Amino acid sequence: MARPTKIEQIPNMAEAIKDGAWEQIATHGAAALSLRAIARTVGITAPAIYNYFPDRDALVTALIIDAYTSFGDWQLQARDSVSAENYRERLRAIGLAYRKWAMTYSQRYQLIFGTPIPGYVAPVTQVLPSSARSLSALASVVEEIRQASKLILPNFSQFIKEDKIKFDVWQDYVGKVEMVSLSVSLLIWARVHGLVSLEIGGNMPPFGPTGEDMYLLELDGIEKNFIAD
Repeated sequence: MARPTKIEQIPNMAEAIKDGAWEQIATHGAAALSLRAIARTVGITAPAIYNYFPDRDALVTALIIDAYTSFGDWQLQARDSVSAENYRERLRAIGLAYRKWAMTYSQRYQLIFGTPIPGYVAPVTQVLPSSARSLSALASVVEEIRQASKLILPNFSQFIKEDKIKFDVWQDYVGKVEMVSLSVSLLIWARVHGLVSLEIGGNMPPFGPTGEDMYLLELDGIEKNFIAD
């Protein structure tokens, strides 16, 4: 009887390849991602890896989709851990989960939100479902606040026709929310994203051993800025 090949010994080779890619990203950064190096890490020949990912970009896209999916799962689980009637705590739970996921999976966070990989352009049709879903927890809670007539609306500029077209596409994945709720969600995301990105990059001002205190202060500010008493 012939001995099983390395590929036959690993039940899910595609996942093993992605694990090897994350290991390489953690060590050398996403820009240095190499299919041949990953193949060596996994223990298969370089040509064998192309049966699963035809090129580096296909692998990067798979990693991005996995990262967005994990990120979205954490957000949705945080939202659903609080009763629908308590939208203030639901909003805060989502905010806390955002930072915790980013700190737990910093390489994944950097891949989807950090410095672009030279020569890589994400295929929108493949990435949009998972990326939009990752915002769906926040958008749904903001919509709940709006429906409760408690949403404080910023003075947004008039939406243009092109924005409405993009919004219609986003709604297919985010869920049925008003355009203004999605806009507020993006504004809230930008605020927490800024602090988390600074903390992960080691660029936080010296207001404590981590960015937690400043982040909690920002969550308080978001609640005051967008939820009426």
